[in-house]
Amino acid sequence: MSYPHWMIRGPEVSACNCNWGCPCQFNSLPTHGNCRAAMAVHIDEGYFGDTSLEGVKFAGLFAWPGAIHEGNGECIPVVDSEADDAQRDAVLQIMSGATSEPGATIFNVFAATYAKVHDPVVATIDFSVDMENWTGKFSIPGYVDAFASPITNPMTGESHRARVMLPEGFEYREAEFVSSRAHSNSEIPLDWKEGHGHIAILHMTPSGPVG
Repeated sequence: MSYPHWMIRGPEVSACNCNWGCPCQFNSLPTHGNCRAAMAVHIDEGYFGDTSLEGVKFAGLFAWPGAIHEGNGECIPVVDSEADDAQRDAVLQIMSGATSEPGATIFNVFAATYAKVHDPVVATIDFSVDMENWTGKFSIPGYVDAFASPITNPMTGESHRARVMLPEGFEYREAEFVSSRAHSNSEIPLDWKEGHGHIAILHMTPSGPVG
C-alpha cells in the first residue's frame, strides 16, 4: 500500500497524568489505572504532498479508561486557526493515522485504540518551548492549559535532568523527561499539578520517526 508523501519536524511538548517517567515508555501499566494526556507540536518544517506545513501548530487531548493498549480511548484533535484549509486537512489526515504505515507512528498506533474521536477543533494554539532550559507550555482557550518544566530534586530543589532514548520508538528517538501540570474542562477533563511530561523534536514520515 502506498501512503501520501509527508514529513513533519518540530518541537513537541507532551503532558500526562502518570508519575515522572511515564510507565507506557517501559511497557508498564499507568500509575493511576487510567491515562490522560495532552500534547502540542509546532511544525518548523514539513509538507503533505504539495502543501507546506511550515509554521503550523496542532495539538491533541486524550483519555483512556485503562492502559492505552487496552483501548476504549478518545481524542480531541486540534489544529491552529492560523492554518489554511489545505494545511488543516493535511494535519488531520496525519493525526488520523491513516496516512502512516501500520504501527510506524504514534498517530497510527493511538488511532487503533480510540473508541471515539471528537469533531476536530480549530482554535488558537499558544505554544512556546525552550529547548535549552527544557521548559514549555501550550494553551488552547476553552480546552487546555499545559506546562512543562524540569523535574525538581526533592532534597536540593535543583533540576534533575533525565533523557530517554527509544531506538525503535514510534513517537521519538530521544526525549527530555520533565514534570508537567495540566488542566482542561473540555469533553476530556484533565487535571494534575505534577505529572509526567516530555519535550522532544518530533521528526516523522509515514514510516515513523527519523534519526
